[in-house]
Amino acid sequence: MPERCLVIGLGQVGMGYDLELDPSAAVHSHARAFSQHPAFELSGGVDASEARCSLFVSHYNSSAFCDLHEALDVINPVVVVIATPTETHSRVLHQVLAHSKPKLILCEKPLAYDLVAASNMLSACKGAGVDIYVNYIRRADPGVLEVKARIDSSAIKLPVKGNVWYSKGFLNNGSHFFNLLEFWLGQFVRATVLETGRLWDAWDPEPCVQVEFENGKVIFQSGWGENFSHNTLELLSPSGRLRYEEGGSSISWQSLQKHPTFAGYKILVPEPESIINDMKCYQWNVVDQIACALNGEKHNLCDGREALRTLEAMHKIIDQK
Repeated sequence: MPERCLVIGLGQVGMGYDLELDPSAAVHSHARAFSQHPAFELSGGVDASEARCSLFVSHYNSSAFCDLHEALDVINPVVVVIATPTETHSRVLHQVLAHSKPKLILCEKPLAYDLVAASNMLSACKGAGVDIYVNYIRRADPGVLEVKARIDSSAIKLPVKGNVWYSKGFLNNGSHFFNLLEFWLGQFVRATVLETGRLWDAWDPEPCVQVEFENGKVIFQSGWGENFSHNTLELLSPSGRLRYEEGGSSISWQSLQKHPTFAGYKILVPEPESIINDMKCYQWNVVDQIACALNGEKHNLCDGREALRTLEAMHKIIDQK
């Protein structure tokens, strides 16, 4: 029998991103992902906006509530998604745990802006016996998992050097790449801030920083998010070059070949190998991994402890003077 899911927050990631897109070709929101996956039932949504609630009801033929406590009482969800603004994550989570006991909570990234609040969220979940995961979507993508397998098999040799271009804030969008690189390269070791940078939206720092992970060094640079989004990653390995572009919609690998003219030299092969990804349905892949987690099967979701570790590392960087 499908597990009951409640989505709290019916904004863009909760419902809006794919509302006008072909359901067979794009799964970008929590609502669509849980409504499509056979292991789950999209039992309800919660939002302070009556207009969003009405849109949810008409689009998904499911219940919607402006009051969270009422929703929890009526739905009694097995899975709760927290897709509200980051500054409300902690408050919403504690309200959920005070009025229900889901098996699993999926929280949008970052877990919180404040480290104490984030740590308290994990402690509350542990005390309630509830698993918590954070929605770092790329860790569920087949292309990312293929890269991880190549790193683990040494087809992509370590250590690496790299560059990341991120936009719209280090904590907000930069954290996607930071967490991804921890997944691929191991834990954060240290960082050197090269330029403090500005604040995105008056609060989120945009530093230029060299970050050292266990198996590589990567420079993070911010673009101009007000002009265009640019989220891309390049890694140079002793065995070739990985390019992760368009936010992960394009992944390519160039291995090595002998130089056609100069003996003893190697160059990158001219035609990159395309690594298949599924970023058009990224949120469905996360939900599929949630189904694995609930069944006690292997998965690659970012759990609360890993998300807190990402947040702690990023705070060490932005707190540098």
